[in-house]
Amino acid sequence: MQQLTDQSHEIDFQSEKYKDAYSRINAIVIEGEQEAHENYIQLAQLLPESEKELIRLSKMESRHKKGFEACGRNLQVTPDLQFAKEFFSGLHQNFQTAAAQGKVVTCLLIQSLIIECFAIAAYNIYIPVADDFARKITEGVVKDEYSHLNFGEVWLKEHFAESKAELEEANRQNLPLVWKMLNQVADDAKILAMEKEALIEDFMIQYGEALGNIGFKTFEIMRLSAHGLAAA
Repeated sequence: MQQLTDQSHEIDFQSEKYKDAYSRINAIVIEGEQEAHENYIQLAQLLPESEKELIRLSKMESRHKKGFEACGRNLQVTPDLQFAKEFFSGLHQNFQTAAAQGKVVTCLLIQSLIIECFAIAAYNIYIPVADDFARKITEGVVKDEYSHLNFGEVWLKEHFAESKAELEEANRQNLPLVWKMLNQVADDAKILAMEKEALIEDFMIQYGEALGNIGFKTFEIMRLSAHGLAAA
């Protein structure tokens, strides 16, 4: 970790190359928080017994978005939000389709597991190489994301038996999208000193642990994870 932290001192945060890449990475985290904000509001409608908690989570995501917008302004970078909307379009469409069908389990897998684990992995890899302002913002955000992941884990664990088949199908449909997204952003991430292999490794650890916490056995987690790796 210390070695990575030292690396941040060698990055030219004001170079045009860095700012160009940052315009897309920053947009992705802004859009990701906006997607999460909207997804939790929809989940609150699908899970009225958890409405208060889900609205609280949605408000936290909205605050995170403002924090990341400030990170862009700090570097005088305009986020490429159109790129980010297209980046999330696959997961966005799948969430909307599942929500319209009342598929709470699929919605929770997409938002509370896949998107939260994706965010945690990205933030973990970014923090050691971030500029000082963005590091402080991101360290605060990542603590919150673990609590968001926890909501999905707890609900799905309580409903594991009746949710298992839908979880497996939702994983098969959505996990390959994560690898497509990682490949799409790999070059920009590398300019920010974030290696694709490190992002994949951290995501797999977070996602595997979440699946284990819900109730899947180790051999099942390996099989579920393989759906993503096959598309990597």
